[in-house]
Amino acid sequence: MDNDQLVHDPDGPVLLVGGYGTVGAELARVVAGRWPLLLVGRSPEKARELCGELGAEARRWDLGDPVPFRASVRAVVGVVNDPDDRVLRATLDGGVPYVDVTRWTSRVQRAAALASLGPDGARASAPVLLSSGWMGGVVPLVAAALAERLGGADRVETAIRYDLADRAGVDSVEFMDRLGIDFEVREGGRAAAVAPLTSTRTLTIGEHRTKVARIDTPEQFTLPLTLGARTVTARIGFSSTASTSVLVALGRVGFFRHARGERWRPVRQRLLYAPGEGGTAALRVEVEGPRGVLSATVTDPGGQARLTAVGALMGLRRVLGADGAPARPGLAFPESHPLPQTILPALAEAGVQVDVSALHAGPAAA
Repeated sequence: MDNDQLVHDPDGPVLLVGGYGTVGAELARVVAGRWPLLLVGRSPEKARELCGELGAEARRWDLGDPVPFRASVRAVVGVVNDPDDRVLRATLDGGVPYVDVTRWTSRVQRAAALASLGPDGARASAPVLLSSGWMGGVVPLVAAALAERLGGADRVETAIRYDLADRAGVDSVEFMDRLGIDFEVREGGRAAAVAPLTSTRTLTIGEHRTKVARIDTPEQFTLPLTLGARTVTARIGFSSTASTSVLVALGRVGFFRHARGERWRPVRQRLLYAPGEGGTAALRVEVEGPRGVLSATVTDPGGQARLTAVGALMGLRRVLGADGAPARPGLAFPESHPLPQTILPALAEAGVQVDVSALHAGPAAA
């Protein structure tokens, strides 16, 4: 059977894989009017209303179906899990600029290896941006912007407030469903194994006191490589302290380690996936560098799906060279050469509120 075939066409549409899901629809709306759009997924008939709204085209590409897919496109954004690297391989083969916002850490590592080797042992001939840091790469971008003010980053700590009233796509369950797997981080420049849902703290995130616990996120892998950070941590908590406490207690007794596999999937989904009608995305990024410590609180009243879409849009602009800097072929992460001085204004322009405060900083950093 023939393979998928994507051909680079600089005048073609931007292809959104999963482009009419929860995050995909938000991204389609922020991309519409900038470039023509092609939305693909398993059931394109579900995109009919969205396509009518945006003047986009929808086609079928089921990543679990071996039927090959072919298209000529300007760039590709992966907004749905790509477990077999099917989309990534097609973009590498076709030399198509690519942004992915859906991979957890181990899959980012695998994709990075694949993109570095490329087909037939050659490096990628087009930009490949693995932007799966929290909220489509928003967290590592903000960290890079703060590090630029501080003359570097020795420590980066992120605290995320997950609003239970917010909308969420099914892929968010896949990400959160790894709570029974230990992960590796850098602490003081050394590798350390961490169990999820440990090391709890209660922190102020925006206007809320939030109980948070450790979670695996890709920026804990990338920031030591890109910014040279010696310690990188990420914690998450729900808008309900009681819900967070239950999750932490289940982690402590080993529920997520033992309740793995398909048999327990419905139970895990009931615990981890209960999307609402809409909420506010809020997180805090704290960076310590040579000039002191800065903290940024990031808030999007449009919710986590919209904030992820904003991160994806910034990645798309980058691989298309739409921010004034030439798009570089090869592998990159969001915080690699991200034009730090433009990051916070770009977020503000997109309707994302970023409040920066100096916890301990000299005049050059404030």
